[in-house]
Amino acid sequence: MLGYADRTGLSATSKASRRYLWTDAHAVCNFLGLYRAMEQADWLDLALALVDQVHLSLGRHRADDRRSGWISGLAEEEGRDHPTAGGLRIGKPLPERGPGERYDDRLEWDRDGQYYHYLTKWMHALARVATVSGDARYCRWAVELAQAAHAGFTLPDPAGGPERLAWKMSIDLSFPLVPSSGQHDPLDGYITCHELRECAHRFGDAVPSGLDGEIAAVAAMLEGRYWQTDDPLGIGGLLFDLFRVAQIHAAVSRTVPDILPSLARAAAESVAYYAAHAGTSKPADYRLAFRELGLSIGLHGVPIVKRALSELAGSLPDSVRNSVTLLERHAALAATIESFWCDPGNQRGYTWKDHEDINTVMLATSLLPDEFLAI
Repeated sequence: MLGYADRTGLSATSKASRRYLWTDAHAVCNFLGLYRAMEQADWLDLALALVDQVHLSLGRHRADDRRSGWISGLAEEEGRDHPTAGGLRIGKPLPERGPGERYDDRLEWDRDGQYYHYLTKWMHALARVATVSGDARYCRWAVELAQAAHAGFTLPDPAGGPERLAWKMSIDLSFPLVPSSGQHDPLDGYITCHELRECAHRFGDAVPSGLDGEIAAVAAMLEGRYWQTDDPLGIGGLLFDLFRVAQIHAAVSRTVPDILPSLARAAAESVAYYAAHAGTSKPADYRLAFRELGLSIGLHGVPIVKRALSELAGSLPDSVRNSVTLLERHAALAATIESFWCDPGNQRGYTWKDHEDINTVMLATSLLPDEFLAI
């Protein structure tokens, strides 16, 4: 984590700041985890400094953009008070595609804009900072980001069906760059909004949550969704959502939520499929570390799920118990993935070096997952 802080300009003032929202969200939780584990204030200072850098960089227009200032359009001082009110840029190397530019699938992956699932990860990171630091501002910024993301990403269905979330929006949230919908975005948004509502409740009047409308709207998008996936990063996301649902309901309502059986089944079936068909015997140059590490992070949450479920009142469906048993059977896969990517020889491959920042940060999260997995 210190190497990452130096490389990306967080701790080294001689280097330009290089921010990327997904990686930085995990990094914030890693610094918080190190602070809790080692009881050294320097780690908390790094977490808070990273939040500030992300907001001052990704909350503002790019240096190569004709526009300047906060992407929300707020004046300078008001923008500093509400840095997430317009969402946050991804941090991709290329400028976003203009409204009249031809779509190029290959180039789009390197173009800037906003991703909904990156924003929800940053909301989670801000909620953790609020909880650890005791500063309500971070929770308020997370809630404001949730409101901006929902307003900006929600599109009408051209066929007249329920509203949906765009996969990728422009930097100022004025038009969709990729209008198709992500498989898990509504689920991620639904659960994250519940998490933020509970975070806001802990701070009382200091943070009005105001997310009931967003929760109801995204809940309507969940009808008839199919969540199973063979992508390890997507499976890790399902596990992340599963243990958050279990923890929130165990702590608040102590009841079994309606979404739990289908979510547990989707996570368990996806993990079992991956374990049976995964290319974990392939050499490093044929694998992507950060995607596999997303799965290993999620697998570390299985004991949390089991503990939270034991605290739920009422009868737990057998299907949920069976799903958790299946997840436990494959939990050791996390250690297999970590061992492979901790090997210095595998870190010399081009797939590791080409994605060094995100790989190292997510490996750190997998090795010290407690804070990322907390709510």
